[in-house]
Amino acid sequence: MFALVDCNSFYASCEQVFRPDLRGKPVVVLSNNDGFVVACSKEAKALGIGDLQPFFKIEHALRQHNVTIFSSNYPLYGDLSRRVMTILREYSPEVEVYSIDEMFLPLSGGEDELQAQAHRIRSRIWQDVRMPTGVGIGPTKTLAKLASKVGKKIPRLAGICVLDEPHKMEWVLRRVPVTAVWGVAKRLAARLEVLNIRTAWELAQANPKMVRRRSTVCLERTIEELNGRSCLALEELPPPKQQIYCTRSFGTKARELKPVLEAVSLYATRAAEKLRSQNHQAATLHIFIHTSPFEPGFHAVSDIVRLPYFTDDTRLIVGLARDTVRRLYSPGHAFLKAGVGLIEIRDKRYHQRDLFHQGQSEKADRLMQVLDTVNRREGKGTLFLAAQGINKPWFMRQQFTSPQYTTRWRDIPVAKC
Repeated sequence: MFALVDCNSFYASCEQVFRPDLRGKPVVVLSNNDGFVVACSKEAKALGIGDLQPFFKIEHALRQHNVTIFSSNYPLYGDLSRRVMTILREYSPEVEVYSIDEMFLPLSGGEDELQAQAHRIRSRIWQDVRMPTGVGIGPTKTLAKLASKVGKKIPRLAGICVLDEPHKMEWVLRRVPVTAVWGVAKRLAARLEVLNIRTAWELAQANPKMVRRRSTVCLERTIEELNGRSCLALEELPPPKQQIYCTRSFGTKARELKPVLEAVSLYATRAAEKLRSQNHQAATLHIFIHTSPFEPGFHAVSDIVRLPYFTDDTRLIVGLARDTVRRLYSPGHAFLKAGVGLIEIRDKRYHQRDLFHQGQSEKADRLMQVLDTVNRREGKGTLFLAAQGINKPWFMRQQFTSPQYTTRWRDIPVAKC
């Protein structure tokens, strides 16, 4: 059996971990640059606040209802997610981290034992991390994910749903729309409606080959999974990314070249860090900058450029990104956003030497290893290129950021007895 452990309202719950006075009260978390609402506590949802609502449109309503507002604090969220994953590894050595707030793991036993394990997992995570969770259990990953949703919707289930028998699966599948199924979005649901498939049960009873002709092999596998036949195995290690992008809007519009250069240097650095974390090298960069698309005179420029050889050296990647921006930049515009993408990536293990150029040197490899080691141990940004700037007035807005309670020394809470 597969279990999906899903953290409830994860970003909002993370903010409540070190602010117990906010439990049971409405909380929202904003996106980068404080642009949109990306997470709400259940109390905030009860007020009619939904995800992806522009903050400037609902700020008055939030304050009117005494909603606590937070900017995104990803170091905190990532660390608490890691702590949840560490606990789950005590229950099974095989854990698939599907997203920052969802993890799959295998469980075994009868219904009572599965229920007991699910309760133990929830209690342990709450005791050690103070993170509320739900647990969905089923013979396939698709059914486990559906069970997790059902466990949250039906109060008497108390966050735990076990679909271990055919009649239980049928009862759930008949009562949920096809869009509740993992991987079935609105556009696909519209195509299925032509086939008179509107519920998860109707999809489970459909002819897989007929459905595949109107979609893909993925939906054929979904039908098998809804019928209790597992087609998706656990992925303990996420597959490496084929492209790596780092893009951000500026907190203050950039009307000069210097802040644009600093921003692109920072984004190129972060992209290179992600590249090294998956032991890959890149040969091609995609650089873009643009003004606000919601203002007159929208101006956007971009270019795709090649590095001299496959590399993960931050210095080389940042240097080419800056040279490209200097060429693309034209004065008289208020730039709002920039981005750096690594779009031609390969595994470092399969590097082949060139007859005329040996590629990245061992000295550069050692330097990047030292850079990453220090930043992991002492905190991100401890060592950085001066090209990123010091003051960063252009950096994204984060007016409501909470302390990094678990990842920055000066933010560690102090207990007074």
